Amino acid sequence: MIDALTLAVIQAGLQQVCNEMDITFSRAAFSPVIAEADDRSDGIYAAEDGALIAQGELGLPVFVGTMAHSAAHLVRLIGEGAVAAPEPGDIYIVNDPYLGGTHLMDVRFCRPFFVDGTLFCWLQNTGHWPDIGGMVPGGFSAHATEVEQEGLRLPPVKLFKRGVLDREILSIIQSNIRVADQRIGDIKAQAAALLVGEQRLGEMVARHGLATLRDAIAGIRDRAAERMRAEIRRIPAGVYTAESFVDSDGVVDAPLRIALTVTRQGDELVFDLSDSSPPCQGPMNSVWATTCSAVYLAMKHIFPEVPINAGTFAPLRVIRPEGTFLDARYPRPVSGCAAEVSQRIAEAVFLAIAEALPAEVWAAPAGTSGNFALGGFDPARGAGYVMYQITGGGYGGTAEADGLTNGCSTIGISKTAPVEVMEQYFPVLFRRFAIHEGSGGAGAQRGGFGVHYEVELLRGEAKASFVMDHGRFGPPGVLGGGEGAKNVVKLHRGGTTTIPLHLSKDQGLHLRAGDRVEVMTPGGGGYGDPRARDPALVERDVRRGYYTADQAKALWG
Repeated sequence: MIDALTLAVIQAGLQQVCNEMDITFSRAAFSPVIAEADDRSDGIYAAEDGALIAQGELGLPVFVGTMAHSAAHLVRLIGEGAVAAPEPGDIYIVNDPYLGGTHLMDVRFCRPFFVDGTLFCWLQNTGHWPDIGGMVPGGFSAHATEVEQEGLRLPPVKLFKRGVLDREILSIIQSNIRVADQRIGDIKAQAAALLVGEQRLGEMVARHGLATLRDAIAGIRDRAAERMRAEIRRIPAGVYTAESFVDSDGVVDAPLRIALTVTRQGDELVFDLSDSSPPCQGPMNSVWATTCSAVYLAMKHIFPEVPINAGTFAPLRVIRPEGTFLDARYPRPVSGCAAEVSQRIAEAVFLAIAEALPAEVWAAPAGTSGNFALGGFDPARGAGYVMYQITGGGYGGTAEADGLTNGCSTIGISKTAPVEVMEQYFPVLFRRFAIHEGSGGAGAQRGGFGVHYEVELLRGEAKASFVMDHGRFGPPGVLGGGEGAKNVVKLHRGGTTTIPLHLSKDQGLHLRAGDRVEVMTPGGGGYGDPRARDPALVERDVRRGYYTADQAKALWG
């Protein structure tokens, strides 16, 4: 029996291994989306089934479930002989969304960790590559109707064999993506992070012994499961329902419905999404791994004190929603699943659990990553580029406070790269980067504000693409609160201003020097009856310019 102190030390040590991998990855990466925005994650997974052992505090939550699915598929394929067995120093690369992935731009590396010649676990990370080929620069194709149009799809293959980079596989990858020469920096950073993990985990084995480490991992998993069950028991027994909507799939201009039923059965929660919309033509289908992960991360948001490992999610049973757009099968396009659809799923979970725990859950957050990709040729540098921009939005109000302004997406910890860095890397100038005034939903506690930015192309020509959401419906409030402002995209080209047909989604829009893209991200929903808000707070918000006097009167009366 391992004592509680040793368990705590080992649990913190495993998390620290993942944190160091995350930091190494970001510091060594070339691409701003990883180096500045931290769109990446690292974790440790069980050798026998890929179950999550540990993930750091600095990684994207949405990858918690997907990397476990990915590791499980790798274990299965190795067992079936479809993928070569691991050797020390090997690193597998995979981005196939149907094998535990998200969208094609999220590329996973997986390294076996051996102790005395026996496989002990897998070290894995995911990094968002700025481009993976496909119809449009950046990979966020809003109009794709099959996954091949979205970019290069890689099954699990050994990119590193016994520590040596396979140049032939690398050449295949580089021949299918834009700005290929820059990817080698991200590839080496991704591999270096796993090497750091191997070194630090080896030190833990030497310090504690293999048997103690195994017992501790099992104990930590059991405790996490019991902690989650204890939290679930606080939810009154019953059935809770909610729905949320995706603006459109990018091809058919009609909303997609996410219908959720949550049932508390003893000390477990059952999540049923089977009444959601059928598979869609466009790229807003969600693969099974992402759908599961969205539920898991939503519950982790609600119960943040529960540590992250496979035990955390054992009491959460997600019924596979076959025949819906939340269970994408090949060749359905999926570029919007990780950054957008997953947030609509999490939003539905928040709204459902708010019925049960109104004092602890909040109104809906902005719920979009604001994916904006710009690709072109910079004549001043004589080179092509792909710029990928993500933005924050408002969080929903809570029982205790107004929502956070410019918070990161629900499914990530990624932040917008500094505009100074983007202007240094790419031929753009940010004319505006400010609060989206008036965007917070009305309530006793109002929602936080989104972001209002405007970026100008300085030279050359480029193509812009968007895969965002909440352009048709604002983030909903709870307990009588109002919805946050919708997402707005405007293109200012040649003296005219246009709005995309699908409001939040479009692709391949031609820009010339002097053209501008303007985006206003959503505010969070309001919490509680707006008439219950302290009038002094309404006056303060007007005085600060967050709302006009007319807006405040219309929202709060």
